Amino acid sequence: MRKHFAAVAAFLLALACSTGPGHAQAGALPTEMWAAYKAKFLDGSGRIVDNGNGNVSHTEGQGYGLLLAYLANDPEGFEQIWSFTRTELLVRDDGLAAWRWEPDASPHVTDVNNASDGDILIAYALALAGSHWNKPVYVTEASSIAKSVLRNLVVTWRGRTILLPAAEGFDQKHRDDGPVINPSYWVFEAFPVLALLAPSEKWSELSDEGLRLMHDVQLGPSRLPSEWVSLATAPKLAAGFPAEYGYNALRIPLYLMRGGVTEKALLDRFSRGWSADDTGGVGIVDIPGGRVKERLDDPGYQIINHIAACITDGTKLGTAVQQFNPVLYYPSTLQLLGLAFVRENYPQCL
Repeated sequence: MRKHFAAVAAFLLALACSTGPGHAQAGALPTEMWAAYKAKFLDGSGRIVDNGNGNVSHTEGQGYGLLLAYLANDPEGFEQIWSFTRTELLVRDDGLAAWRWEPDASPHVTDVNNASDGDILIAYALALAGSHWNKPVYVTEASSIAKSVLRNLVVTWRGRTILLPAAEGFDQKHRDDGPVINPSYWVFEAFPVLALLAPSEKWSELSDEGLRLMHDVQLGPSRLPSEWVSLATAPKLAAGFPAEYGYNALRIPLYLMRGGVTEKALLDRFSRGWSADDTGGVGIVDIPGGRVKERLDDPGYQIINHIAACITDGTKLGTAVQQFNPVLYYPSTLQLLGLAFVRENYPQCL
């Protein structure tokens, strides 16, 4: 027991002394924006409701909710979200969380497979909150999840350290075109914190490989990655999935920027690839044809290009993307993550 507490104390000290990517700050998110988000998407039980997807909840949403609660410096809201996550989703025997909870199903968890991005977000948020609010129990839980991710999801494939999207169904044992990855599951800002929780050189290797993939996976006329990529040979579209730069992929440039990647050529390629017009419009892209197949007007999507322009060219964010009027869970989440990041790191762009 004494050894355990010493390990937690060492983590708290290391995180408190760390700087740079992976060290988001509590208080970066305005309380009024967080209050509006909670009123719209946080159920009384502690689950974040995806109102654009049948009112389900999932580990991605719970992880985002925990991270936003930390960024808003709201320990009570954090504990509410964590209580649901811990009791309803951490039901697997390997330390990972079942990815989806359906309100109208019985039992509510109909698929016990995990989603690695959700596990990473949950562990990351727990670690930050445990450090900031001096809650060692959060750090202990975060460490347990990080170790499970490392043990079950971070694998080596032909010299590459990659992240499997889930514990089952995506490796070469389960798919002819495996392994299959989802580039949007690389939460770059989290990896330095996870390396403190579960020390291993594989976290830095995973980060480096993820950035290499963002450079290398340029598919179709848009030169964008698809949501699901086969690495069986050269990176290509994975079989059985939509051949598109879809909703999951929209967050890739935001994750890059929040993780400290500011390379203009890379960010410009993403901004050009999914732009619907010259007015900041963005959309879902058909990879083979290179065309925008669905335009997205929500400020939560458009803010990503605005932030990229702010970082690379010093352009101030437009007024519309700074105003928060939540309608749908996913773009509202991306908008708050973007605004908190700019407030913390690029206040001159507001």
